[in-house]
Amino acid sequence: MASPIEHLDVAIIGAGLSGIGAAHRLRTECPGKTFALFEARAAIGGTWDLFRYPGVRSDSDMYTLSYPWRPWTAPDAIANGSSILGYLRDEVRESDLTRHIRFNTRLVSADFSSLTGRWTLQLEKTQPEGSTVQTLTCSFLYACTGYYNYSHGHQPDFPGLESFTGAVVHPQFWPADLDYTGKQVVVIGSGATAVTLVPALADDAAHVTMLQRSPSYVVSVGQRDGFADTLRRLLPAALAHRLARARNVVVPLAFYQLCKRAPRPAKAFLRGQARSLLDDDQQVRDHFTPAYNPWEQRLCVAPGGDFYRTLASDKASVVTDRIEHFTPQGIVLASGRELAADVVVTATGLSLQPLGGAELSVDGAAADLGDAWVYRGVLVTGIPNLGYCVGYTNASWTLRSDLSSRYVCRLLKHMDRKGYTVAVPVPEPGMVSRPLLDLSSGYMKRSAEVFHRQGIGRPWTVGTNYLLDVPEALLGDVGANMAFDVVPAPVAAAGARKVA
Repeated sequence: MASPIEHLDVAIIGAGLSGIGAAHRLRTECPGKTFALFEARAAIGGTWDLFRYPGVRSDSDMYTLSYPWRPWTAPDAIANGSSILGYLRDEVRESDLTRHIRFNTRLVSADFSSLTGRWTLQLEKTQPEGSTVQTLTCSFLYACTGYYNYSHGHQPDFPGLESFTGAVVHPQFWPADLDYTGKQVVVIGSGATAVTLVPALADDAAHVTMLQRSPSYVVSVGQRDGFADTLRRLLPAALAHRLARARNVVVPLAFYQLCKRAPRPAKAFLRGQARSLLDDDQQVRDHFTPAYNPWEQRLCVAPGGDFYRTLASDKASVVTDRIEHFTPQGIVLASGRELAADVVVTATGLSLQPLGGAELSVDGAAADLGDAWVYRGVLVTGIPNLGYCVGYTNASWTLRSDLSSRYVCRLLKHMDRKGYTVAVPVPEPGMVSRPLLDLSSGYMKRSAEVFHRQGIGRPWTVGTNYLLDVPEALLGDVGANMAFDVVPAPVAAAGARKVA
């Protein structure tokens, strides 16, 4: 007799920052729901377990990147990757979530049936003796996979790269045994990863050169948060965390609004900060004056000004030029200059993919996410009972992802009250589209067409303003622009099981 097919109320895909947070919300706000988290890798943490390059850290403060129910108590406001991973491990252990996580289990495909109102999932389980495919069903599929392709990063086709005799490393797959001590290191790129790597590598390398095709904005922020430190000395931890979190929502949001509404003074502030830390007007003009306005691409963060301090110490330098070709000993630039290198780090961006690469279908017909619209930052038109959790690009990821999870819980409770089993947003006619990840960064533009779109106004946006997104997610009409249906639950086959 065939083994019974397991059924879950909610299947959460991914056990990183978003998935762990979603599990907490589901368990506390929908306590009767059965759920499991399916994690393709062998450990929790997602991005914070995958990325191991020197200096890896968050660009967001931990009072907003952490969960609102679990105060951040470490001294640094800008935390390194291992501290963030430790925080997540503590949350999973102390909340007893481990028993709900299925490791080494990758979602391969998911098909929604209009007849049953359920998803059928095909999951690849990897074990030492080989891989097997498992099948289960769920009523609601919640993808907390983020948008990075964990299998490979983006690396341009550099002419002559194969002739280079040194080490070539992509930060996404940093070799634990790479020795760069006393060596000439070239970091290609000008984004957040490059800005993080330069000061981290400079301590041991002979010299680090950041080779950028074009400049980026780099803002110096405090490694510690004096306001939060004061609150923690005077108040209970939970209250201090809430107040620090509130302040760190408002202040960065105000600066973001300044950048969008009045870019000229914002640019002047960023250039002035760079000038004060470098004490070199020419270097600021040549290497830190981008052609775009602040927040048309993400701002890079330098905790305590570490990036600028490293450049000022002559342990590192910046070159703005284009790569002509590689040689056995280094890189020849379009200007004719040659950079000698023992190690080249290609911090050239990430490859993006939706849903961890899983294929979606509805009634057996492929569902193209690129043809769909986002609804309230999480649901997707044309694909019922699906939530796709994404965070902010202009603020802490968790602020948005947690709102999405709370909205999903509201939706599930609404469906239970009304007896609905199927829910899908219905797009309005004549909507004007823009990319889901609406920044001009190269890695986002390269992948825009494979993601669903957002509109111009609510509820068809991901949102960039937490203060406006909170009432929409937590108080907005759950039924607005939604279609609901009732599909009788399938009769359980003998031996079929629903896990608790």
